[in-house]
Amino acid sequence: MKPLKWTGKSREAVLEFADLARQRAGYQLYRVQVGLEPFDWKPMASVGPGVREIRIHAESEFRVIYIAVFDEAVYVLHAFQKKTRKTAKSDIDLAKKRFKELIKARRGKTQ
Repeated sequence: MKPLKWTGKSREAVLEFADLARQRAGYQLYRVQVGLEPFDWKPMASVGPGVREIRIHAESEFRVIYIAVFDEAVYVLHAFQKKTRKTAKSDIDLAKKRFKELIKARRGKTQ
């Protein structure tokens, strides 16, 4: 089972989800950790290659953006409550920024 690594304030964001959404997010992330796919997800190529978004439907809409292609961990890049049909540019930009920081940090460890 891969460990979860949280970037930025993504963990705090999940903890602020409504109870049912938080439980569902935790279960879907567990599925990813053990090598399974979440029940409802989509690729987020606009954030980076290999990045995916878990879609959580519980009282409202919630999203968890993560990447699981690395051997050492599943990285949660961003988590938020979705308020409109289209994902806000600010949410995509924040996930993209954290993805770039993660790639840069991983390169630094391998050199």
